[in-house]
Amino acid sequence: MASANATQAAVQQDISARDAGAGVRLWSYLGGWRPELSQETLILACSLFFAAVSNGPFWKAAYALHPGNLLFSTALLGLLIAANGLLLSLLVWRWSAKPVITVLLVVTAMAVHYMTTYGVFMDADMVRNVLQTDVKESRELMTPSLLLPLLVFAALPAVAVWRVRITPRPALRTLWIRPVFMVALLVVGAGSVMLANADVASMLRNHREIKYLATPLNYIVGLQQNLRSSSPIRKAPRTPIAMDAVRVPSAAGAKPRLVVLVVGETVRAQNWGLNGYARQTTPELARIGVVNFPDMHSCGTSTEVSVPCMFSQLGRRNYDEKQIRSQQSLLNVLNTVGISTLWRDNQSGCKGVCEGTPFESVSDASDPALCAKGRCMDEILVKGLAEKMRATPGDKFVVLHQLGNHGPSYFQRYPDSFRQFTPPCENPELGNCPKEQIVNAYDNAILYTDHFLAKTIHELQAMEDYDTAMIYVSDHGESLGEKGLYLHGVPYAIAPPEQTSVPMVMWFSSRFSASRGLDTQCLEQRAMQRTDHDALFSSILGLMQVKTQAYDATQDVFAPCLRSAARA
Repeated sequence: MASANATQAAVQQDISARDAGAGVRLWSYLGGWRPELSQETLILACSLFFAAVSNGPFWKAAYALHPGNLLFSTALLGLLIAANGLLLSLLVWRWSAKPVITVLLVVTAMAVHYMTTYGVFMDADMVRNVLQTDVKESRELMTPSLLLPLLVFAALPAVAVWRVRITPRPALRTLWIRPVFMVALLVVGAGSVMLANADVASMLRNHREIKYLATPLNYIVGLQQNLRSSSPIRKAPRTPIAMDAVRVPSAAGAKPRLVVLVVGETVRAQNWGLNGYARQTTPELARIGVVNFPDMHSCGTSTEVSVPCMFSQLGRRNYDEKQIRSQQSLLNVLNTVGISTLWRDNQSGCKGVCEGTPFESVSDASDPALCAKGRCMDEILVKGLAEKMRATPGDKFVVLHQLGNHGPSYFQRYPDSFRQFTPPCENPELGNCPKEQIVNAYDNAILYTDHFLAKTIHELQAMEDYDTAMIYVSDHGESLGEKGLYLHGVPYAIAPPEQTSVPMVMWFSSRFSASRGLDTQCLEQRAMQRTDHDALFSSILGLMQVKTQAYDATQDVFAPCLRSAARA
Protein backbone atom coordinates (compact mmCIF):
# COMPACT_ATOMS: atom_id res chain seq x y z
CA MET A 1 0.00 0.00 0.00
CA ALA A 2 2.82 2.35 0.90
CA SER A 3 4.56 1.52 -2.37
CA ALA A 4 1.34 2.24 -4.35
CA ASN A 5 0.90 5.58 -2.59
CA ALA A 6 4.49 6.48 -3.33
CA THR A 7 4.04 5.58 -6.99
CA GLN A 8 0.82 7.63 -7.21
CA ALA A 9 2.53 10.62 -5.60
CA ALA A 10 5.44 10.34 -8.03
CA VAL A 11 3.02 10.26 -11.00
CA GLN A 12 1.13 13.28 -9.64
CA GLN A 13 4.40 15.13 -9.13
CA ASP A 14 5.43 14.30 -12.70
CA ILE A 15 2.08 15.60 -14.04
CA SER A 16 2.43 18.81 -12.01
CA ALA A 17 5.94 19.28 -13.31
CA ARG A 18 4.75 18.80 -16.88
CA ASP A 19 1.87 21.27 -16.31
CA ALA A 20 4.23 23.80 -14.79
CA GLY A 21 6.60 23.33 -17.69
CA ALA A 22 3.75 23.84 -20.17
CA GLY A 23 2.70 26.98 -18.32
CA VAL A 24 6.23 28.33 -18.43
CA ARG A 25 6.47 27.52 -22.15
CA LEU A 26 3.10 29.22 -22.80
CA TRP A 27 4.14 32.28 -20.80
CA SER A 28 7.46 32.28 -22.59
CA TYR A 29 5.67 32.07 -25.93
CA LEU A 30 3.31 34.89 -25.09
CA GLY A 31 6.13 36.96 -23.69
CA GLY A 32 8.07 36.42 -26.86
CA TRP A 33 5.07 37.05 -29.13
CA ARG A 34 6.22 40.02 -31.17
CA PRO A 35 4.74 39.79 -34.64
CA GLU A 36 6.17 42.08 -37.28
CA LEU A 37 3.62 43.91 -39.41
CA SER A 38 3.74 46.64 -41.97
CA GLN A 39 1.92 49.90 -41.22
CA GLU A 40 -0.80 49.04 -43.71
CA THR A 41 -1.34 45.54 -42.29
CA LEU A 42 -1.73 47.03 -38.82
CA ILE A 43 -4.19 49.61 -40.17
CA LEU A 44 -6.18 46.85 -41.88
CA ALA A 45 -6.25 44.72 -38.71
CA CYS A 46 -7.43 47.67 -36.60
CA SER A 47 -10.02 48.59 -39.23
CA LEU A 48 -11.41 45.06 -39.12
CA PHE A 49 -11.49 45.12 -35.29
CA PHE A 50 -13.33 48.44 -35.19
CA ALA A 51 -15.79 47.37 -37.90
CA ALA A 52 -16.60 43.90 -36.56
CA VAL A 53 -16.14 44.24 -32.79
CA SER A 54 -16.58 47.90 -31.81
CA ASN A 55 -19.81 48.72 -33.60
CA GLY A 56 -22.56 46.96 -31.69
CA PRO A 57 -25.10 49.83 -31.91
CA PHE A 58 -24.42 50.23 -35.64
CA TRP A 59 -24.94 46.54 -36.41
CA LYS A 60 -28.07 46.39 -34.28
CA ALA A 61 -29.64 49.32 -36.13
CA ALA A 62 -28.54 48.06 -39.57
CA TYR A 63 -29.70 44.49 -38.94
CA ALA A 64 -33.14 45.78 -37.96
CA LEU A 65 -33.50 47.21 -41.48
CA HIS A 66 -32.71 43.95 -43.32
CA PRO A 67 -32.69 41.03 -40.86
CA GLY A 68 -31.00 37.92 -42.19
CA ASN A 69 -29.70 39.64 -45.34
CA LEU A 70 -26.15 38.25 -45.49
CA LEU A 71 -25.25 40.17 -48.64
CA PHE A 72 -26.29 43.48 -47.03
CA SER A 73 -24.26 42.68 -43.90
CA THR A 74 -21.21 41.73 -45.96
CA ALA A 75 -21.49 44.96 -47.94
CA LEU A 76 -21.67 47.04 -44.76
CA LEU A 77 -18.70 45.19 -43.25
CA GLY A 78 -16.58 45.90 -46.31
CA LEU A 79 -17.72 49.50 -46.37
CA LEU A 80 -16.86 49.99 -42.68
CA ILE A 81 -13.45 48.38 -43.05
CA ALA A 82 -12.67 50.58 -46.05
CA ALA A 83 -13.90 53.76 -44.34
CA ASN A 84 -11.99 53.01 -41.12
CA GLY A 85 -8.91 52.11 -43.12
CA LEU A 86 -9.00 55.38 -45.06
CA LEU A 87 -9.37 57.34 -41.85
CA LEU A 88 -6.53 55.50 -40.11
CA SER A 89 -4.37 55.91 -43.20
CA LEU A 90 -4.44 59.66 -42.56
CA LEU A 91 -3.68 59.33 -38.84
CA VAL A 92 -1.41 56.31 -38.44
CA TRP A 93 2.25 56.45 -39.41
CA ARG A 94 5.12 54.40 -38.09
CA TRP A 95 6.00 56.60 -35.10
CA SER A 96 2.43 57.69 -34.30
CA ALA A 97 0.74 54.34 -34.87
CA LYS A 98 0.67 52.84 -31.38
CA PRO A 99 -0.26 56.00 -29.39
CA VAL A 100 -2.95 57.00 -31.91
CA ILE A 101 -4.50 53.52 -32.06
CA THR A 102 -4.45 53.23 -28.27
CA VAL A 103 -6.30 56.52 -27.87
CA LEU A 104 -8.84 55.44 -30.49
CA LEU A 105 -9.38 52.10 -28.74
CA VAL A 106 -10.08 53.79 -25.40
CA VAL A 107 -12.33 56.52 -26.78
CA THR A 108 -14.19 54.05 -28.99
CA ALA A 109 -14.80 51.66 -26.09
CA MET A 110 -16.24 54.52 -24.02
CA ALA A 111 -18.33 55.86 -26.90
CA VAL A 112 -19.82 52.45 -27.69
CA HIS A 113 -20.57 51.87 -24.00
CA TYR A 114 -22.55 55.11 -23.66
CA MET A 115 -24.22 54.68 -27.04
CA THR A 116 -25.33 51.19 -25.99
CA THR A 117 -26.34 52.16 -22.46
CA TYR A 118 -28.28 55.34 -23.23
CA GLY A 119 -29.15 54.99 -26.91
CA VAL A 120 -27.40 58.24 -27.89
CA PHE A 121 -26.06 59.16 -31.33
CA MET A 122 -22.51 60.47 -31.65
CA ASP A 123 -23.06 63.37 -34.06
CA ALA A 124 -21.27 66.74 -34.00
CA ASP A 125 -23.67 68.12 -31.38
CA MET A 126 -23.10 65.17 -29.08
CA VAL A 127 -19.34 65.48 -29.53
CA ARG A 128 -19.69 69.14 -28.55
CA ASN A 129 -21.66 68.10 -25.46
CA VAL A 130 -18.87 65.72 -24.49
CA LEU A 131 -16.20 68.39 -25.00
CA GLN A 132 -18.14 70.82 -22.82
CA THR A 133 -18.92 68.31 -20.06
CA ASP A 134 -17.46 69.46 -16.76
CA VAL A 135 -15.73 67.29 -14.16
CA LYS A 136 -18.89 66.90 -12.07
CA GLU A 137 -20.90 65.56 -14.99
CA SER A 138 -18.08 63.27 -16.06
CA ARG A 139 -17.74 61.85 -12.57
CA GLU A 140 -21.41 60.85 -12.53
CA LEU A 141 -20.99 58.93 -15.79
CA MET A 142 -17.88 57.02 -14.67
CA THR A 143 -19.71 53.99 -13.31
CA PRO A 144 -18.33 50.48 -12.58
CA SER A 145 -20.05 49.08 -15.67
CA LEU A 146 -17.51 50.99 -17.79
CA LEU A 147 -14.62 48.83 -16.52
CA LEU A 148 -15.44 45.66 -18.49
CA PRO A 149 -15.77 47.42 -21.90
CA LEU A 150 -12.51 49.26 -21.27
CA LEU A 151 -10.77 46.00 -20.41
CA VAL A 152 -12.14 43.90 -23.28
CA PHE A 153 -12.38 46.47 -26.07
CA ALA A 154 -9.51 48.82 -25.18
CA ALA A 155 -6.89 47.44 -22.76
CA LEU A 156 -6.43 43.95 -24.25
CA PRO A 157 -6.34 45.12 -27.89
CA ALA A 158 -3.98 47.93 -26.90
CA VAL A 159 -1.58 45.41 -25.32
CA ALA A 160 -1.65 43.44 -28.57
CA VAL A 161 -0.92 46.59 -30.58
CA TRP A 162 2.04 47.48 -28.40
CA ARG A 163 3.47 43.95 -28.84
CA VAL A 164 3.55 44.43 -32.62
CA ARG A 165 6.81 45.42 -34.27
CA ILE A 166 6.23 47.73 -37.20
CA THR A 167 8.39 46.87 -40.17
CA PRO A 168 10.85 49.70 -40.84
CA ARG A 169 11.12 50.99 -44.37
CA PRO A 170 12.41 54.08 -46.16
CA ALA A 171 10.14 57.12 -46.14
CA LEU A 172 10.18 57.31 -49.93
CA ARG A 173 8.75 53.81 -50.14
CA THR A 174 5.92 54.75 -47.78
CA LEU A 175 5.10 57.75 -49.95
CA TRP A 176 4.01 55.48 -52.80
CA ILE A 177 2.77 52.47 -50.81
CA ARG A 178 0.29 54.49 -48.74
CA PRO A 179 -1.54 56.08 -51.72
CA VAL A 180 -1.76 52.68 -53.42
CA PHE A 181 -3.16 51.21 -50.20
CA MET A 182 -5.77 53.96 -49.95
CA VAL A 183 -6.81 53.45 -53.58
CA ALA A 184 -7.22 49.74 -52.83
CA LEU A 185 -9.46 50.62 -49.88
CA LEU A 186 -11.57 52.83 -52.11
CA VAL A 187 -11.98 49.93 -54.51
CA VAL A 188 -12.98 47.63 -51.65
CA GLY A 189 -15.51 50.20 -50.39
CA ALA A 190 -17.02 50.72 -53.83
CA GLY A 191 -17.13 46.98 -54.48
CA SER A 192 -18.82 46.40 -51.13
CA VAL A 193 -21.53 48.92 -51.94
CA MET A 194 -22.15 47.23 -55.28
CA LEU A 195 -22.86 43.93 -53.51
CA ALA A 196 -26.13 45.35 -52.15
CA ASN A 197 -26.36 48.70 -53.85
CA ALA A 198 -30.11 49.22 -53.47
CA ASP A 199 -30.21 48.31 -49.77
CA VAL A 200 -27.12 50.35 -48.84
CA ALA A 201 -28.33 53.38 -50.82
CA SER A 202 -31.75 53.13 -49.18
CA MET A 203 -30.18 53.03 -45.72
CA LEU A 204 -27.94 56.03 -46.38
CA ARG A 205 -30.83 58.00 -47.87
CA ASN A 206 -33.69 57.14 -45.50
CA HIS A 207 -31.82 56.36 -42.29
CA ARG A 208 -29.01 58.89 -42.21
CA GLU A 209 -28.88 58.77 -38.44
CA ILE A 210 -27.24 55.32 -38.61
CA LYS A 211 -23.98 56.91 -39.71
CA TYR A 212 -23.78 58.51 -36.24
CA LEU A 213 -23.48 54.99 -34.78
CA ALA A 214 -20.41 53.96 -36.79
CA THR A 215 -17.35 54.29 -34.53
CA PRO A 216 -14.72 55.69 -34.56
CA LEU A 217 -15.81 57.52 -37.73
CA ASN A 218 -18.69 59.30 -35.99
CA TYR A 219 -16.80 61.06 -33.24
CA ILE A 220 -13.73 61.83 -35.35
CA VAL A 221 -15.87 63.50 -38.02
CA GLY A 222 -17.81 65.29 -35.25
CA LEU A 223 -14.58 66.55 -33.71
CA GLN A 224 -13.37 67.77 -37.10
CA GLN A 225 -16.65 69.65 -37.62
CA ASN A 226 -16.33 71.32 -34.23
CA LEU A 227 -12.75 72.37 -34.90
CA ARG A 228 -13.81 73.85 -38.22
CA SER A 229 -16.94 75.67 -37.00
CA SER A 230 -17.45 78.57 -34.58
CA SER A 231 -17.89 76.17 -31.70
CA PRO A 232 -16.88 76.67 -28.06
CA ILE A 233 -13.60 74.90 -28.77
CA ARG A 234 -12.74 77.34 -31.55
CA LYS A 235 -13.12 80.80 -30.06
CA ALA A 236 -13.74 83.77 -32.33
CA PRO A 237 -14.98 87.33 -31.74
CA ARG A 238 -18.78 87.59 -31.93
CA THR A 239 -20.49 89.75 -34.52
CA PRO A 240 -22.69 92.51 -33.02
CA ILE A 241 -26.42 92.36 -33.82
CA ALA A 242 -29.34 94.80 -33.56
CA MET A 243 -27.05 97.83 -33.69
CA ASP A 244 -30.12 100.06 -34.18
CA ALA A 245 -31.69 98.95 -30.87
CA VAL A 246 -33.13 101.65 -28.58
CA ARG A 247 -35.24 101.38 -25.45
CA VAL A 248 -38.58 103.14 -25.07
CA PRO A 249 -38.25 105.41 -22.00
CA SER A 250 -40.29 104.38 -18.96
CA ALA A 251 -43.09 106.63 -17.75
CA ALA A 252 -42.17 109.26 -15.19
CA GLY A 253 -42.20 107.83 -11.67
CA ALA A 254 -42.43 104.22 -12.88
CA LYS A 255 -40.66 101.55 -10.90
CA PRO A 256 -37.82 99.68 -12.58
CA ARG A 257 -38.65 96.32 -14.11
CA LEU A 258 -37.02 93.04 -13.16
CA VAL A 259 -37.62 90.03 -15.42
CA VAL A 260 -36.19 86.68 -14.33
CA LEU A 261 -35.86 84.01 -16.99
CA VAL A 262 -35.32 80.53 -15.56
CA VAL A 263 -33.69 78.22 -18.09
CA GLY A 264 -34.73 74.75 -17.01
CA GLU A 265 -32.70 71.64 -17.63
CA THR A 266 -33.98 68.44 -19.22
CA VAL A 267 -37.64 68.72 -18.23
CA ARG A 268 -40.08 67.28 -20.74
CA ALA A 269 -43.65 68.42 -21.24
CA GLN A 270 -45.12 64.94 -20.83
CA ASN A 271 -44.30 64.86 -17.10
CA TRP A 272 -45.31 68.45 -16.34
CA GLY A 273 -48.27 68.51 -13.95
CA LEU A 274 -49.82 71.68 -15.40
CA ASN A 275 -50.00 69.95 -18.80
CA GLY A 276 -52.41 67.32 -17.50
CA TYR A 277 -49.88 64.67 -16.45
CA ALA A 278 -51.44 61.90 -14.34
CA ARG A 279 -49.23 62.92 -11.41
CA GLN A 280 -49.34 66.41 -9.97
CA THR A 281 -45.68 67.29 -10.28
CA THR A 282 -46.35 71.07 -10.15
CA PRO A 283 -48.61 71.57 -7.11
CA GLU A 284 -47.12 74.88 -5.93
CA LEU A 285 -47.30 76.53 -9.35
CA ALA A 286 -50.89 75.34 -9.65
CA ARG A 287 -51.75 77.09 -6.38
CA ILE A 288 -49.98 80.32 -7.33
CA GLY A 289 -51.59 80.53 -10.75
CA VAL A 290 -49.27 80.95 -13.72
CA VAL A 291 -49.72 81.18 -17.48
CA ASN A 292 -48.88 77.70 -18.78
CA PHE A 293 -47.84 76.92 -22.38
CA PRO A 294 -48.75 73.23 -22.95
CA ASP A 295 -47.61 73.12 -26.61
CA MET A 296 -44.02 74.37 -26.31
CA HIS A 297 -41.14 73.01 -28.39
CA SER A 298 -37.37 73.25 -28.05
CA CYS A 299 -34.82 74.40 -30.59
CA GLY A 300 -32.60 71.37 -30.01
CA THR A 301 -32.23 68.18 -28.02
CA SER A 302 -29.18 69.23 -26.00
CA THR A 303 -28.11 72.21 -23.94
CA GLU A 304 -25.25 72.93 -26.34
CA VAL A 305 -27.73 73.46 -29.18
CA SER A 306 -30.85 74.77 -27.46
CA VAL A 307 -29.40 77.48 -25.22
CA PRO A 308 -27.48 79.40 -27.94
CA CYS A 309 -30.45 78.94 -30.29
CA MET A 310 -33.12 80.27 -27.92
CA PHE A 311 -31.12 83.46 -27.25
CA SER A 312 -30.41 84.00 -30.94
CA GLN A 313 -32.37 86.10 -33.43
CA LEU A 314 -32.18 83.19 -35.90
CA GLY A 315 -33.81 80.39 -33.94
CA ARG A 316 -34.76 77.00 -35.35
CA ARG A 317 -36.73 78.48 -38.29
CA ASN A 318 -33.53 80.05 -39.72
CA TYR A 319 -31.13 77.69 -38.01
CA ASP A 320 -27.53 78.20 -38.96
CA GLU A 321 -25.18 76.86 -36.33
CA LYS A 322 -22.17 78.83 -37.56
CA GLN A 323 -24.06 82.13 -37.49
CA ILE A 324 -25.69 81.44 -34.12
CA ARG A 325 -22.34 80.71 -32.51
CA SER A 326 -20.59 83.64 -34.17
CA GLN A 327 -23.20 86.32 -33.36
CA GLN A 328 -23.98 88.14 -30.14
CA SER A 329 -27.08 87.13 -28.20
CA LEU A 330 -30.20 88.67 -26.71
CA LEU A 331 -28.23 89.56 -23.56
CA ASN A 332 -25.80 91.70 -25.54
CA VAL A 333 -28.69 93.62 -27.11
CA LEU A 334 -30.28 94.29 -23.71
CA ASN A 335 -26.98 95.43 -22.26
CA THR A 336 -26.41 97.76 -25.21
CA VAL A 337 -29.64 99.68 -24.52
CA GLY A 338 -28.95 100.02 -20.79
CA ILE A 339 -30.86 97.05 -19.34
CA SER A 340 -28.57 95.34 -16.86
CA THR A 341 -28.22 91.58 -17.34
CA LEU A 342 -26.89 88.78 -15.15
CA TRP A 343 -26.47 85.09 -15.91
CA ARG A 344 -26.50 83.02 -12.69
CA ASP A 345 -25.43 79.45 -13.34
CA ASN A 346 -25.86 76.20 -11.42
CA GLN A 347 -24.86 74.16 -14.44
CA SER A 348 -21.99 73.96 -16.90
CA GLY A 349 -21.99 77.56 -18.19
CA CYS A 350 -23.97 79.73 -20.59
CA LYS A 351 -22.70 78.09 -23.81
CA GLY A 352 -21.41 81.42 -25.12
CA VAL A 353 -24.73 83.25 -24.68
CA CYS A 354 -23.44 85.51 -21.90
CA GLU A 355 -20.07 86.28 -23.50
CA GLY A 356 -19.28 89.93 -22.80
CA THR A 357 -22.00 90.24 -20.14
CA PRO A 358 -22.01 89.62 -16.36
CA PHE A 359 -21.80 85.95 -15.36
CA GLU A 360 -21.88 84.31 -11.94
CA SER A 361 -21.53 80.61 -11.16
CA VAL A 362 -23.05 79.33 -7.94
CA SER A 363 -22.43 75.63 -8.60
CA ASP A 364 -19.40 75.62 -6.30
CA ALA A 365 -21.04 77.48 -3.42
CA SER A 366 -20.42 76.16 0.08
CA ASP A 367 -23.84 76.68 1.67
CA PRO A 368 -24.20 73.64 3.99
CA ALA A 369 -28.00 73.70 3.73
CA LEU A 370 -28.06 73.56 -0.08
CA CYS A 371 -24.70 72.17 -1.21
CA ALA A 372 -22.98 68.82 -0.74
CA LYS A 373 -20.44 66.71 -2.60
CA GLY A 374 -19.64 69.48 -5.08
CA ARG A 375 -23.26 70.03 -6.15
CA CYS A 376 -25.81 72.61 -5.03
CA MET A 377 -29.59 72.41 -5.11
CA ASP A 378 -31.20 74.98 -7.39
CA GLU A 379 -32.48 77.14 -4.54
CA ILE A 380 -28.93 78.46 -4.33
CA LEU A 381 -29.76 80.48 -7.47
CA VAL A 382 -32.12 82.84 -5.62
CA LYS A 383 -30.08 83.15 -2.44
CA GLY A 384 -28.98 86.77 -2.13
CA LEU A 385 -30.52 87.66 -5.48
CA ALA A 386 -32.72 90.48 -4.10
CA GLU A 387 -29.76 92.18 -2.44
CA LYS A 388 -27.71 91.95 -5.62
CA MET A 389 -30.53 93.47 -7.68
CA ARG A 390 -31.00 96.38 -5.27
CA ALA A 391 -27.29 97.21 -5.37
CA THR A 392 -27.69 98.98 -8.73
CA PRO A 393 -30.59 101.01 -10.18
CA GLY A 394 -32.52 100.50 -13.42
CA ASP A 395 -34.28 97.77 -15.33
CA LYS A 396 -32.80 94.29 -15.10
CA PHE A 397 -32.97 90.96 -16.90
CA VAL A 398 -31.65 87.94 -14.99
CA VAL A 399 -31.16 84.39 -16.26
CA LEU A 400 -31.12 81.56 -13.72
CA HIS A 401 -29.67 78.42 -15.30
CA GLN A 402 -30.84 75.37 -13.38
CA LEU A 403 -29.23 72.03 -12.68
CA GLY A 404 -32.83 70.82 -12.91
CA ASN A 405 -33.34 67.25 -14.11
CA HIS A 406 -29.85 66.75 -15.44
CA GLY A 407 -29.41 63.01 -15.91
CA PRO A 408 -28.67 60.28 -15.41
CA SER A 409 -28.52 60.87 -11.65
CA TYR A 410 -32.03 62.29 -11.26
CA PHE A 411 -32.09 61.08 -7.66
CA GLN A 412 -29.38 63.61 -6.77
CA ARG A 413 -31.34 66.61 -8.06
CA TYR A 414 -33.72 67.01 -5.12
CA PRO A 415 -33.56 67.00 -1.31
CA ASP A 416 -34.88 63.98 0.60
CA SER A 417 -38.01 65.93 1.53
CA PHE A 418 -39.08 65.75 -2.15
CA ARG A 419 -38.73 61.96 -2.36
CA GLN A 420 -42.47 61.64 -2.90
CA PHE A 421 -42.70 59.10 -5.73
CA THR A 422 -41.12 55.87 -4.54
CA PRO A 423 -39.10 53.82 -4.99
CA PRO A 424 -36.86 56.03 -7.16
CA CYS A 425 -34.02 54.74 -9.29
CA GLU A 426 -30.84 55.57 -7.39
CA ASN A 427 -28.39 54.17 -9.91
CA PRO A 428 -26.88 56.28 -12.72
CA GLU A 429 -26.92 53.11 -14.86
CA LEU A 430 -30.53 53.66 -15.87
CA GLY A 431 -30.74 50.36 -17.72
CA ASN A 432 -30.37 48.59 -14.36
CA CYS A 433 -33.59 50.13 -13.01
CA PRO A 434 -37.21 49.39 -13.95
CA LYS A 435 -38.74 52.22 -15.94
CA GLU A 436 -41.18 52.95 -13.12
CA GLN A 437 -38.30 53.73 -10.77
CA ILE A 438 -36.59 55.93 -13.35
CA VAL A 439 -39.81 57.91 -13.78
CA ASN A 440 -40.20 58.19 -10.01
CA ALA A 441 -36.77 59.80 -9.61
CA TYR A 442 -37.37 62.03 -12.63
CA ASP A 443 -40.77 63.19 -11.33
CA ASN A 444 -39.31 63.91 -7.88
CA ALA A 445 -36.79 66.21 -9.58
CA ILE A 446 -39.64 68.02 -11.38
CA LEU A 447 -41.42 68.33 -8.05
CA TYR A 448 -38.37 70.14 -6.69
CA THR A 449 -38.21 72.40 -9.77
CA ASP A 450 -41.85 73.31 -9.06
CA HIS A 451 -40.83 74.28 -5.52
CA PHE A 452 -37.83 76.25 -6.77
CA LEU A 453 -39.97 78.21 -9.23
CA ALA A 454 -42.56 78.94 -6.55
CA LYS A 455 -39.81 80.17 -4.25
CA THR A 456 -38.47 82.41 -7.03
CA ILE A 457 -41.93 83.90 -7.49
CA HIS A 458 -42.27 84.53 -3.74
CA GLU A 459 -38.89 86.27 -3.73
CA LEU A 460 -40.04 88.50 -6.60
CA GLN A 461 -43.36 89.24 -4.89
CA ALA A 462 -41.45 90.54 -1.89
CA MET A 463 -39.42 92.99 -4.02
CA GLU A 464 -41.94 95.84 -3.93
CA ASP A 465 -39.40 98.33 -5.26
CA TYR A 466 -39.53 96.55 -8.63
CA ASP A 467 -42.21 95.54 -11.12
CA THR A 468 -41.37 91.84 -11.39
CA ALA A 469 -41.99 88.94 -13.75
CA MET A 470 -40.74 85.37 -14.15
CA ILE A 471 -40.57 83.16 -17.24
CA TYR A 472 -39.59 79.51 -17.06
CA VAL A 473 -38.75 77.31 -20.05
CA SER A 474 -36.80 74.08 -20.28
CA ASP A 475 -33.94 73.81 -22.76
CA HIS A 476 -34.90 70.35 -24.05
CA GLY A 477 -36.65 67.18 -22.96
CA GLU A 478 -35.53 63.70 -22.00
CA SER A 479 -36.06 60.06 -22.94
CA LEU A 480 -36.69 57.71 -20.03
CA GLY A 481 -36.44 54.38 -21.83
CA GLU A 482 -39.00 54.89 -24.59
CA LYS A 483 -37.87 53.06 -27.77
CA GLY A 484 -34.73 52.03 -25.87
CA LEU A 485 -33.54 55.66 -25.60
CA TYR A 486 -32.29 57.37 -22.45
CA LEU A 487 -31.16 60.93 -21.76
CA HIS A 488 -31.21 63.23 -24.82
CA GLY A 489 -29.18 64.42 -27.80
CA VAL A 490 -30.83 62.44 -30.62
CA PRO A 491 -30.40 64.33 -33.94
CA TYR A 492 -33.29 66.79 -34.19
CA ALA A 493 -34.66 65.41 -37.45
CA ILE A 494 -35.41 62.04 -35.84
CA ALA A 495 -35.75 63.13 -32.20
CA PRO A 496 -38.79 61.76 -30.35
CA PRO A 497 -41.28 64.24 -28.81
CA GLU A 498 -40.00 63.31 -25.36
CA GLN A 499 -36.82 65.23 -26.24
CA THR A 500 -38.37 68.23 -28.04
CA SER A 501 -41.62 68.99 -26.15
CA VAL A 502 -40.85 71.12 -23.11
CA PRO A 503 -42.79 73.09 -20.49
CA MET A 504 -43.01 76.88 -20.28
CA VAL A 505 -44.79 78.99 -17.65
CA MET A 506 -44.97 82.74 -16.96
CA TRP A 507 -45.84 84.80 -13.90
CA PHE A 508 -46.31 88.58 -13.70
CA SER A 509 -46.86 90.76 -10.68
CA SER A 510 -50.03 92.85 -10.89
CA ARG A 511 -47.89 95.99 -11.01
CA PHE A 512 -45.84 94.63 -13.93
CA SER A 513 -48.96 93.70 -15.93
CA ALA A 514 -50.50 97.11 -15.26
CA SER A 515 -47.41 99.15 -16.09
CA ARG A 516 -46.72 97.17 -19.25
CA GLY A 517 -50.38 97.06 -20.31
CA LEU A 518 -50.37 93.27 -20.50
CA ASP A 519 -53.70 91.46 -20.65
CA THR A 520 -52.94 88.16 -18.88
CA GLN A 521 -56.31 86.62 -19.81
CA CYS A 522 -55.47 87.20 -23.46
CA LEU A 523 -52.03 85.66 -22.84
CA GLU A 524 -53.64 82.55 -21.37
CA GLN A 525 -55.54 82.10 -24.63
CA ARG A 526 -52.39 82.71 -26.66
CA ALA A 527 -50.61 80.08 -24.54
CA MET A 528 -52.86 77.38 -25.97
CA GLN A 529 -51.28 77.84 -29.41
CA ARG A 530 -48.12 76.11 -30.57
CA THR A 531 -44.99 77.96 -29.40
CA ASP A 532 -41.28 77.28 -29.62
CA HIS A 533 -37.94 78.63 -28.49
CA ASP A 534 -37.88 80.94 -31.51
CA ALA A 535 -40.39 83.18 -29.73
CA LEU A 536 -38.05 84.02 -26.85
CA PHE A 537 -35.82 86.59 -28.59
CA SER A 538 -38.56 88.92 -29.87
CA SER A 539 -40.86 88.30 -26.88
CA ILE A 540 -38.24 89.54 -24.43
CA LEU A 541 -37.38 92.54 -26.62
CA GLY A 542 -41.07 93.43 -26.79
CA LEU A 543 -41.64 92.88 -23.08
CA MET A 544 -38.67 95.12 -22.20
CA GLN A 545 -39.75 97.70 -24.85
CA VAL A 546 -36.63 97.50 -27.00
CA LYS A 547 -37.14 98.71 -30.59
CA THR A 548 -34.97 97.26 -33.35
CA GLN A 549 -35.26 95.88 -36.88
CA ALA A 550 -34.22 92.52 -35.40
CA TYR A 551 -37.57 92.38 -33.55
CA ASP A 552 -40.25 90.22 -35.18
CA ALA A 553 -43.79 90.94 -33.98
CA THR A 554 -45.02 87.59 -35.34
CA GLN A 555 -42.70 85.82 -32.90
CA ASP A 556 -43.66 87.98 -29.89
CA VAL A 557 -46.17 86.04 -27.75
CA PHE A 558 -47.04 89.25 -25.84
CA ALA A 559 -47.74 91.46 -28.87
CA PRO A 560 -51.40 90.42 -29.37
CA CYS A 561 -52.09 90.87 -25.66
CA LEU A 562 -50.86 94.42 -25.11
CA ARG A 563 -53.52 97.04 -24.63
CA SER A 564 -53.60 99.56 -27.45
CA ALA A 565 -51.83 102.32 -25.53
CA ALA A 566 -49.02 100.00 -24.47
CA ARG A 567 -48.71 98.66 -28.02
CA ALA A 568 -48.42 102.17 -29.42
